Amino acid sequence: MRIGFFGAAGEVTGSCTLVDTGECRFLVDCGMFQGGREARTRNINALRFGFDVRAIDFVLLTHAHIDHSGLLPLLSVLGYRGPVYATPASIDLLHVLLRDSAHIQEKESEWQLRHRHRRDSQSRLQVQSPLYTVAQAETALKLLKAAPYRQAFHPVAGVSVSFHDAGHILGSAWLDVKVDHDGKPRHLVFSGDLGMRDRPVLHDPEAAPAEADLLLIESTYGDRLHRPLAETEDEIVAAIERTHQTRGNLIVPAFAVGRSQEIIFILADLVRRERIAPLKIFVDSPMATSATNITLRHPELIDQPTHELIDWMQGHRGKIRVDFIADVEQSRALNSVRSGAVIISASGMCDAGRIKYHLRENLPRSECSVLITGFQAAGTLGRRLVDGARTVNIFGEPVPVRAKIHTVGGLSAHADQNGLIEWLSGFHTPPKQIAVVHGETGASTAFAQAIETRLGWPRPLLPRHGEHIEL
Repeated sequence: MRIGFFGAAGEVTGSCTLVDTGECRFLVDCGMFQGGREARTRNINALRFGFDVRAIDFVLLTHAHIDHSGLLPLLSVLGYRGPVYATPASIDLLHVLLRDSAHIQEKESEWQLRHRHRRDSQSRLQVQSPLYTVAQAETALKLLKAAPYRQAFHPVAGVSVSFHDAGHILGSAWLDVKVDHDGKPRHLVFSGDLGMRDRPVLHDPEAAPAEADLLLIESTYGDRLHRPLAETEDEIVAAIERTHQTRGNLIVPAFAVGRSQEIIFILADLVRRERIAPLKIFVDSPMATSATNITLRHPELIDQPTHELIDWMQGHRGKIRVDFIADVEQSRALNSVRSGAVIISASGMCDAGRIKYHLRENLPRSECSVLITGFQAAGTLGRRLVDGARTVNIFGEPVPVRAKIHTVGGLSAHADQNGLIEWLSGFHTPPKQIAVVHGETGASTAFAQAIETRLGWPRPLLPRHGEHIEL
């Protein structure tokens, strides 16, 4: 049996793992590379993938985030016609996320085409074609097949798969795969992205299985610990109070799925506990609006404290007002709001979507604040803000950064090192082979060392892009 790593190996984005049992071939995730100028080139190079797309028997999708799902349409364009298995909630989200991904690419290509003729010929923008169109995303969506939690199924003879709640975003899963290989059972476990325990909105991750022959474990925050939620709340309160005193706006870049809903929950809870004054929140992301509606359609995936807070919000509409912005004109109208607004908008790393317009309007204003609430990949606009850039480029134009940049570290949808070690402790015996993936090199290396020293397990592998391991 051969496992190939075609993304998220020595890096965070582009998750894509190929399993070749000798009798069948399947993918775990098919994600888009994100962050930096080279990301588009790498996504274009995925046209060659490194394997025969048409020889794939099935795809297993751990969750709907674009860095795990975003190249599914490209896979379809290249000839893949088999099933893509995901949880029902992930399928609902994918209908929003993949369409939105294609739509953003089409619109940015159109914008570049309109603006390529400039007075200064040296600064002409290069027009980039979309990786895939909305129509091609629609074709890929037809391949999705529902795989409910904890219900084992057989995508092909000799392979059993079950999805288990990973607590990362709505519908996220870690995968338990059993393969009958040459008469010998092989047990493979794929962590996907694991969430933190005791966090708002979602249930905690389900416990790890007792054993495995091979474990692929994520390491996004494998080299650090998140701040306690109470400290994070203090930081959010400080950002809101500072912005209120300076009479500015608070801009919150947030992933439309998961992070936006979590931020709404925390802000509402702070108002309920009277830690902050009543708030006016604008959620300016059609995708976040859709994701919130999808979340509410899956009450079985929401924890009890969130159900209680939703009931409170419905009975206290005067204390917290949440407006979901529908169309572009309403979004543009927010530019005239000069103070008192909390604007939550996607994308979470600031590289696409309406957040770029709000940053262009508010970054030059010293009375405003930006609240960074999640991981910012190297090369992204969000990472440049976190790193203290005094000027950034947005839509090809320089924008001065005078707004106060606040970074909070306790809201990550990813488990920190303690959370990952705690999940690994659920194994009764160490997996026979462990590959640490989905982390920048430093984080993955540190987490591999932590597995060895804290658990006393053999040193895990640190695969690189394009490498294979044998099982």
